[in-house]
Amino acid sequence: MPTTSTFIERHGLYSPDQVEAAARSRKLVEQHGIDVVRLVWPDQYGLLRGKALTRPAYFGALEAGSQITMAPFILDSANAIVLDPFTPDGGIEIDGFGGSPNVTAVPDPGTFTVLPWAPHTAVVFADLYQTNGAAFPLAPRTILKQTLGRLAERNLAIVAGIEIEWYLTRVVDDLLGTGSMGGPGTPADPPVVAPVARGYNYLLLDHLDEIDDALAPIRDAVTAMGLPLRTFDDEWAPGQVETTFDVLEGLAVADTASLFKMATKQVAKRNGYLASFMCTPAIAGFYASGWHLHTSIADATTGQNLMVPEPGQALSTLGQHYVGGTLAHGRAASVFTTPTVNGYRRRRPYSLAPDRLTWAKDNRAAMVRVISEPGDQASHVENRVGEAAANPYLYLAAQAAAGLDGIVGEISPGQISEDPYAEDVARLPTTLSEAVDVLAADDFYRKEFGSVFIDYLVTMKRSEVSRYEAWLVENPDPKTYVNDVTDWEHREYFELF
Repeated sequence: MPTTSTFIERHGLYSPDQVEAAARSRKLVEQHGIDVVRLVWPDQYGLLRGKALTRPAYFGALEAGSQITMAPFILDSANAIVLDPFTPDGGIEIDGFGGSPNVTAVPDPGTFTVLPWAPHTAVVFADLYQTNGAAFPLAPRTILKQTLGRLAERNLAIVAGIEIEWYLTRVVDDLLGTGSMGGPGTPADPPVVAPVARGYNYLLLDHLDEIDDALAPIRDAVTAMGLPLRTFDDEWAPGQVETTFDVLEGLAVADTASLFKMATKQVAKRNGYLASFMCTPAIAGFYASGWHLHTSIADATTGQNLMVPEPGQALSTLGQHYVGGTLAHGRAASVFTTPTVNGYRRRRPYSLAPDRLTWAKDNRAAMVRVISEPGDQASHVENRVGEAAANPYLYLAAQAAAGLDGIVGEISPGQISEDPYAEDVARLPTTLSEAVDVLAADDFYRKEFGSVFIDYLVTMKRSEVSRYEAWLVENPDPKTYVNDVTDWEHREYFELF
């Protein structure tokens, strides 16, 4: 007898909490007069792809999902077509993916958020599924959820705080009438921009006030969305801003980072500015931006911080093992923490960014900075290796998986460092090419994220690297670079991220 159940019901994709959240989101649509719901999902680069659904289409998606093309997953960061979708396996070793078939985007209704800058518009995250109801194995949000599930099996949860640096610039010429529009594998000319402020300062209040008129709409939008904003700070370089958020648990961390980046870029652009999370733009005087991820492990039932040290300890025994796993897998995690060619310009000694696998007590030269005191429930660690363009879902998943492996395997972090830049320990990869090779040969993340995904990501990143290396052959003179940054990097990442 034929079934009349919808896709979500048929495959049991909503928990009871999500069923309730779906009903709440319907009411919010009516209450706020929402006409369009942007159904979004993070792609392999952490960029939000999406469809704008009318109100009836959104209500339908809460029952049956929404059909989307998987085409963005065959593209690298410049939209070069890397995989041939018309081979029997679609260029990916997954049965049924030949011919670039659709996947089903299922709204996660608990993430429904009204957008304060776009009239009558809301956004909601989606999870991607194959036609048989199986999770789409290339979706970063799914990979993070699966990793968090392995923590939950041991009654553990990861708690994290976001500290991210980025640039705010003023658009001088958008080049829409005169610049290249680009094409597959060739980014368009990025807009010509100017810094919104001059001079190197750090936490100078006058410097922050100078750009407050530009920051205020972004700040207002972020708080109106309900994101737990803590600070907007004047960072080191001209127009460089640091933004921090209160601690969150698990998936909410990555969703918040994604919503923040989306809000910042869209609100800035509507007001004549360009916000970029590219690590080091090719703009004279700009300095590298990082993303410091603050994490601790909690008891999933009680919420108790399990990393609080006893007297004489830097961290609890569990916390030390967590650090041990982070360091043990730090080289292989580089593609997740630092996924662009440009991001490796941070990895220099004495640059306040780590260049090797070290941990230290409240020392910003270390890869893992320990911030703790006996009895302090806020005790945690800061992973300082990430760049601002990192995919929030893969960054957090890589950290959670490595930390959990350290806890389960009781991995020692070794001696705590007093001089991190001088330690005789393994170095972090210094180029994206090296990082990709390390990941390709790594068994741990293959086990955690699946060989299909690792092989896929390696293929996509090698496309990116090969285009960069081909450009260098044609443009070998460093004197033509700005800030030691190539024009290729600026075109590839500045506007995109």
